[in-house]
Amino acid sequence: MCKFQVEELSLLLKDTEWPFTSIKSHRQIVRAIVFDEAGFFYFVGVSRDDEFGKSDSIETSGGGVEQGESQMHALNRELKEELGIEVEIICKLAQVEDDYHLLKRHNVSHYYLCKMLSQGMRQLTEMERNHLQLSVIKCRYNEAVQFYGENTSTPFGRLVSNRELPVLKYAKQIIDEKHLL
Repeated sequence: MCKFQVEELSLLLKDTEWPFTSIKSHRQIVRAIVFDEAGFFYFVGVSRDDEFGKSDSIETSGGGVEQGESQMHALNRELKEELGIEVEIICKLAQVEDDYHLLKRHNVSHYYLCKMLSQGMRQLTEMERNHLQLSVIKCRYNEAVQFYGENTSTPFGRLVSNRELPVLKYAKQIIDEKHLL
């Protein structure tokens, strides 16, 4: 459960990188801005070479909510799989709707602010290990902002940065206002 509520950021983004043909699927996604008591933030590094092109980028940890699964359960599952961490969910930060024209998919991403409690072994799927080559990125806020800026050198990276940078900035504002560090 969330520790407290904040005004939820709401974004509706358009894919300007690839032409629209149709939307064939809709996906509910959970994502987390994770920080620790020392002021580090945790992200996933993604190294891909697929239909989106070749890119190395930073993203928040998260993924799809499975049929019959709650957002909280999905969030905890994804954070254990991708980062190997357990968290305290502080609050829901944002809802971001965007389309990936290349996948013909509409996404609704639910972002949560989370504080890391413990870190253990990751539980990556074969695709996450071999195809996306997921890694853990631990960095300070300013470094994360810089990494997102570097994302904008590729079409896929621009989609990710447009979706996540406003949420990261809002998360930092909440952390500062609520004195969470």
